[in-house]
Amino acid sequence: MRFVTRLVLLHGSVTNAALSWRKQQALAAEYELVTPDRPGFPPGPPIERVDFETEVPWLEALVQPGDHLVAHSYGGVTALLAAPRLPLASLTVLEPPAFGVARGDPAVEAWLEGVLALPRDDLRTYVEAFLVHVGAPLRLPDPLPPVLRQGMEAFLTERPPPEAELPLEPLPYPVLVVTGDHEAAFEAVGDVVQRELRAERIVLAGAGHAVQNARGFNDRLLEFLRRAP
Repeated sequence: MRFVTRLVLLHGSVTNAALSWRKQQALAAEYELVTPDRPGFPPGPPIERVDFETEVPWLEALVQPGDHLVAHSYGGVTALLAAPRLPLASLTVLEPPAFGVARGDPAVEAWLEGVLALPRDDLRTYVEAFLVHVGAPLRLPDPLPPVLRQGMEAFLTERPPPEAELPLEPLPYPVLVVTGDHEAAFEAVGDVVQRELRAERIVLAGAGHAVQNARGFNDRLLEFLRRAP
């Protein structure tokens, strides 16, 4: 019998798992892909408040010993918060907006001020402006598909990720930090996380915040996963 290691892919904001990890389906040739939808995101029911702290026990119940976890954006904040208690084989975080670890950095402060200045006339206007600001521009269809509308509404309820107080200490398994070389604020966070967790680091340009779509991402991720114990 061939035992296949699980690769858990945790998505970020606005888009659910199916929309976020389309280019990672090829990894199923080597791993059992587990692609959960975070609480509040479709096809699950809406919830009143999306909060990284309440997602931690949900993630702990989902993860099994020996899993590899890859977490993007807001999902990366949840993963970093839960990381000391997760029985993982490895952790990979993609552009986590954990700006609390790098407050005072000029690029981080400018990025956060930019969020406050975004237009908030309506749901579509705000989300489109935020996606541009975060480095993941997306032309939203009209009318909005129900799946995308619910993801956008869930995003509006998210607790701001800079509020996360992360326990940044070395972990008992390998860690990889991936950034997209498109926004200095994310690079500043990546520098801190890399240093404090003694992590490996990859910078892949070309896909902005959606670094999992960058050319070569799957190959570089596989290289890291294969070296993990």
